[in-house]
Amino acid sequence: MSSNQASRREFLRRATILSGSVGSAGLPFALNMATMGAAVAQTASDYKAIVCLFMYGGNDSANMVLPWDDASWQTYSTLRATAPDPIALKPVGTAVDATAAAASPAALGGVLSIASKNLANPENASRKFALHPSMTETKALFDQGRLGIIANAGPLVTPLTKAEYQKGTKARPAKLFSHNDQQSMWQALGPEGARVGWGGRFGDLLAGSNTSSTFTNISVQGNAVYMAGNSVFQYQVTNNGATAIGGLTGSLFGSAAATTAFKSIITADNQNLLGKEHQVIVRRSMDAQAAFQSAFTASTVTAPTQYYNPAQRANANNGLAQQLQTVARIIGARTALGTKRQVFFVSIGGFDTHDNQNRAHADLYARISHAINYFDATLGTLGVRDQVTLFTASDFGRTFTSNGDGTDHGWGGHHFVHGGAVKGGDVYGRFPLVGINHDDEVGSGSLLPGIAVDQVGATLGKWFGVSDANLDMVFPNLANFSKRNLGFLG
Repeated sequence: MSSNQASRREFLRRATILSGSVGSAGLPFALNMATMGAAVAQTASDYKAIVCLFMYGGNDSANMVLPWDDASWQTYSTLRATAPDPIALKPVGTAVDATAAAASPAALGGVLSIASKNLANPENASRKFALHPSMTETKALFDQGRLGIIANAGPLVTPLTKAEYQKGTKARPAKLFSHNDQQSMWQALGPEGARVGWGGRFGDLLAGSNTSSTFTNISVQGNAVYMAGNSVFQYQVTNNGATAIGGLTGSLFGSAAATTAFKSIITADNQNLLGKEHQVIVRRSMDAQAAFQSAFTASTVTAPTQYYNPAQRANANNGLAQQLQTVARIIGARTALGTKRQVFFVSIGGFDTHDNQNRAHADLYARISHAINYFDATLGTLGVRDQVTLFTASDFGRTFTSNGDGTDHGWGGHHFVHGGAVKGGDVYGRFPLVGINHDDEVGSGSLLPGIAVDQVGATLGKWFGVSDANLDMVFPNLANFSKRNLGFLG
């Protein structure tokens, strides 16, 4: 182990102990020690960014990526035809029925066939794959080789068979099937209460590549544990840019004098140690906001067009595309911000589809497809397609069985990875069997993951510039899996 790696590990260990033992009182220490972490972090001469697109609620990916070989499709169509509102989609080649109810399977037409190369996992060669009918742009990106599919991924401690799961002979993730806990498992490798995410750990390790560590991890959708590091704190922005301290912009209580007085109070020298530390943090926040907003305002990209909402049969604004527009503007400002490595977080909710799944999915998938396609085009205009990788994540997959118009909480699920560096047009991981009562599921068609979150993250981290030794630190269960790199990135 190099001296830098040893120093880094010791720094993170001590910062974690301090923050855990003294709570918020430890934060100033961690903030001030960020420069120490930067001094020993790995360096980078180029720019790279990772974007996490989180689908809150638990995405029923069995209707997002579908095998349509004869045996799979027969089982799929039978099990998902439960009344009163069957969620079974129509087969490839089915024409759109404009007279059918909006967003119903008949109104959407057949699923969209994709031609997987099946190079990553040759055992998939006997299968045919398709995407949800709302994902026309996603299909095009897959066909163009800039989008890949990660099959049946989810939280795991160690490789697990169905028999081992049932007998309890091997460790399994805590609090399965719980929204909050499994969101945290995906983002921070621990149940609710975990304080540091693996995106944050990436930031800890590589913030030294940036002029200011402040702009390393940026969330466009509020606080997310995925973005929280030990030394790097997530910088939260909106589509309008940085958020200023309340009362410092415009006039306070209708008075410019009140604004000036307020600023003077919160930035004045203070002999009290806690007050002095607070003043330092406030000034740093104000300086960061001013620097960020200046660079962000100067960075412009084409705004997203509206998308077609099949549930409303009308065009509408796409909030997810607008989040990705914000990410693109920040990437465009990378030189002004002095950043070489950045981690971003965007999200979309509405995937807790216990009911009304047909209409919800038609809209949600249309938004995701439109947003990723917009992001791809915008990155192309900026000339950074090869330097930015986006991946999707969600609480969990859902049951294969239907409750009549929706699905219930599951485990493993399928995901997308997008970018110019992605070896697209392929399915990574053995695609599971379809249906129930087989070795790939643990009940009601809830998939037993074949790929661990650790493996997905380690593949992204290796491309991002994290060393093998540090990947083992970020992903403590990685050593339990023989395949550390899934190969979806060049």
